[in-house]
This record gives sequence, C-alpha cells and structure tokens, in this order.
Amino acid sequence: MNPRLAKFLSYYKPYRGLFLIDLACAFVVSAITLILPLCARYITQNLLDGSTPDALSQIYAVGALMVGLVIAHSLCNWFVDYRGHMMGALMESDMRLELFAHYQKLSFRFYDEQKTGQLMSRITHDLLSLSEFYHHGPEDLAIALFTLIGVLAISFTINAQLTLIVFLFIVVMTIYGLYFNKKMNRAIARSYGRIADINAQVEDTLSGIRVVQSFGNEAMEQGKFAHENSRFIDSRRDDYLSSAYFSGGMTAFMQLITIAVIVFGGVSILNANLDLPNLLTYLLYVGILIDPIQRLVNFARLYQEGLTGFNRFMDILEIAPDIEDAPDAIDLTGVQGRITFRDVSFRYRDGAEEVLKHIDLDIAVGEYVALVGTSGVGKTTLCSLIPRFYEVSEGAILLDGTDIRDVRLASLRRQIGVVQQDVYLFAGTVAENIRYGRPDANLKQVIDAARQANADDFIRALPQGYDTDIGQRGVKLSGGQKQRLSIARVFLKDPPIIIFDEATSALDNESELAVQESLEQLTNNRTTLVIAHRLSTVRNAQRIVVLGDDGIVEQGAHDALIAQGGIYARLYQMQLRI
Repeated sequence: MNPRLAKFLSYYKPYRGLFLIDLACAFVVSAITLILPLCARYITQNLLDGSTPDALSQIYAVGALMVGLVIAHSLCNWFVDYRGHMMGALMESDMRLELFAHYQKLSFRFYDEQKTGQLMSRITHDLLSLSEFYHHGPEDLAIALFTLIGVLAISFTINAQLTLIVFLFIVVMTIYGLYFNKKMNRAIARSYGRIADINAQVEDTLSGIRVVQSFGNEAMEQGKFAHENSRFIDSRRDDYLSSAYFSGGMTAFMQLITIAVIVFGGVSILNANLDLPNLLTYLLYVGILIDPIQRLVNFARLYQEGLTGFNRFMDILEIAPDIEDAPDAIDLTGVQGRITFRDVSFRYRDGAEEVLKHIDLDIAVGEYVALVGTSGVGKTTLCSLIPRFYEVSEGAILLDGTDIRDVRLASLRRQIGVVQQDVYLFAGTVAENIRYGRPDANLKQVIDAARQANADDFIRALPQGYDTDIGQRGVKLSGGQKQRLSIARVFLKDPPIIIFDEATSALDNESELAVQESLEQLTNNRTTLVIAHRLSTVRNAQRIVVLGDDGIVEQGAHDALIAQGGIYARLYQMQLRI
C-alpha cells in the first residue's frame, strides 16, 4: 500500500466504530431512498385500478410505512450530519496536533528557510477541507454508488432499453466530469499555495507594524498585500471557472436524461412496451439519480481539496527532524558544567561555506567566558551548537566529558539557560512568562526569581502586579523590563550553564545597570558564555575568546589581550573612540 494512503487511512482508526455506524446510516438512507418509489409504484400499479377490495386500507398502510421510512431516513441523516461531521472534526484535530508537535521537533535550520505565515496556513487552512473529506468522502461515495447501482438495477427491471440510454449518458457524464475534475485539482493546488502566501504577507506586516507605521509605509504594505490577494483571486477564478463547467455540465446532462426518459418512455408506452405507472416510477428514479450524481460531484470536489491539503500536510510531516535523540541517548544527572569543543566545524547546509572552522575550546566548570569578534564570525552560532539548536558538521561538543549527541535533547536543554538578545515574551501575565522557566513553580518561587533578577519592584508597580497582562511580545514593558523578565525565567529554571547574548547595548544607562546587576547574580557559580558586543561589559570575564574568520584567533584575560596589542586591543580601542 502507498505510504501516504496508509497514513491517510490511519486517522480513521481511533474512530472506526463511529465510522462504521456512519456508513451503516448512509446505507440505510440510500436504501430508503430506493424503496420509496417502489411504494409509490405499488399504489399506482396495484391499488388504483379498483380491483382490490381493501385498496383504501392498503393505501393507508403503505402511506404509514412510507412515513416510518421517512422518520428512519431523517434519524439516519441526523446522525450522519452531526456525529459524522464531529468525527471529521476530531480527525482534523488529531492531524493538527500531530503537525504542531512535528513543528516543535524541527531545528533552527528548518525555520531559517521558512515563513511563519506559510507554516500557519499548513496547520489551519490546509486541514480545514480534510475534515469534510474524511467525513463526507466515504459517505458520499458509498451512498452515491449504492444508490446509483440500485437505481440502474431497478430501472433495468422496468425497462432495459431505456436504462441503457440512461447508462450511456452516465458514461459520457463521467468522462466529462473527470476532465474538468483534473482542471479543478490544478486550480485548487494553486489557490492553496497562494492563500499561504497571503498568510505569510499578513504575518510579516503585522509583526512589523511598528516599523511600518514609523516609516509611514502603510501604502507600500497595502500594495504588497494587494498583489498577493490578486494572485489568490486569479487562482480562485480558474477554480470557479472549472467548477462552473463541471457543475453546469452535470446539471445539463441530468436534464437531458430526464428529457430522454420522457421522450423514449412515451414512445415505449405507444409501442405497449411500458405502462404509465412504470413510466411515473421510472421518472421518480431519474429524480433520485440526481442525488447520487450530485454526491459524486461533491465527492470529486472534496477529493481534490482534501488531496491537495493532505499532500501539503504530508510534505511537512515527511521532513525528518535533522536533530533527534540517538536510540541509546541518556539523561544527564549531576551536571557540573564543563564544556569542551573538539575540532568543531559548522556550515548551515551541505555545500555551503563553513561558518565555524576547527574550533578547539575547553571551558571549565563555573568559568565566565566572553566571546567577541566582528559581526558574522559565528559567535551566536557557536553558542547555538551547545543546546543543539544546530548540529555540528564536524567534530564534537562534550558536556562533562559526554558527547551531547549521546544525550536526550530535553535533558540537555534543561541544563542550559539562554538569555537572548532579542527577548521574546509570550502574550499573558508577568507570572506566566516567568513561570515559563519552570511551569510547575509556585508563586513564591516566581517572586524569588523576579527578586534575583531585580524585577520585583517594577512588577509590583504594574497595575495588577504579577497578574498584569503584558501584551503580545511584551509590548507594554520597556526594553530593560523585558530583559529582566527573561533573566528571571532563567533564574527560575536554575541551570548550571548560562548562555547570554548581550542585549544591554540597546538599553538606557539605568536599565543597563539593573540588567548588569541581574546578570552578575545569574552567572554566580555557573558556567557562563557571554556573546559580547560592547567590550566594556566583559572586562571582568575570566577569559575572553576572540573569534575570527579562521576560528579562535586570541584568548585570555582583558588586560593580557590589551597588552598583546592584537585584534581584541584594536576592537576595544575602536569602541572607546566611538
């Protein structure tokens, strides 16, 4: 079996009982639809000629039977519409949860090359149509085929020649439908891609709305959005045009079938090959034929939309995470914090230029090491290799003598606290953002962490204190306040290793002093790596490592490097003159 087909069918497994009941109800609906014209035929053919003594009572009895069948039909339809739709929604939910979990397994390398809006479209819009397809697809196909075969079989017993004419129409309809169905598929695939482009444009503009408004570039952004919106409309135009040909042609064929039955049925009556009750019954079945044809049309539409959405879903799901736990990965215990780089090289993708070349570095337990160098030499990249946000291309990184590739990712990252230059705070309260460092922490532990980060005073001054909502990305706080909350998160996590991408350069003097005091407390008795942009902030580092294009070019204490008169001394003197 095709792997994607097997994967598609696997989502029915948790709901197979409900699915079987749904199909059973669909068959009951189809069977009742076929039986009702036979009841009408029984009355018109057997009870209206006046030869049956209890004709009136039999008419009432058949009428009562038909009412009972309609009630059963309605109950089954209710089950299919409600419970069947819920089954589809639950399956869609399962897929969305699986895709979201997969997103979180993918490394920074994946996200470096993706647009957030595109990824959001995969998990929202692409899966919406799958809910309908999972429910209506099998149900519409089952009812349509069962009803279609039933109608043709019963009609054949009434008049074989007339049924052959109808069958020829259905063959031509099928060929016509398949042609335009293929065109719809191509159009739907294009529209899915272009709605994802719209999402990406909206996400990009709204995320940078402050920049947009500060430069007065609303019109430019409106133009970019209008362009993407226009491309989407063009793709929908192709879809709707093919759909119009498809549905319009199907309707025309059904009308032609009705005309053919009336004309050739009338000829059969004149030739005494058919009587009027059977012609009326035949016309009822032609009327019924519209429903399975419409269901097949609906199935074709759902199939194309569902197939497109499922393929886009699988395109992401089949991307294997490039950083995974080894089969025999271990959990770390009693971590001291010694970090060793052994001949480490790194490139972002195969064939690309190396960002880091043959790095050998040994950081002792509790040592405070600063990484400096010009922009683009790989300072942030080197630190990102320690928690395995990226995987080394060559060499190895050891933590307390253990290769980090032999350690479970979750266990490794629990030992490392990262204070990033671009602070990210989540929408929610102050307490919720600090507690992100340890979700099971109580309020007292949250407050203690805030105090250690010199954040308690400003938090208590907020309107609701620790329960104050800080807005999307913490927009209601200043830069220094956001930075201290991010430090409080790491205090709460309490890891033995700290990585700090210095962000004080963008702060005012007062905020910088408060953040610097917080950092000094945070780095106490912890192995610390600081990515230094302002060299004056790392004069007290136990060791300063200078990175260049060819790896580590200098290392030592501040005074020793100044006396050496090399790259670090030149960078330091340059910053003093600025």
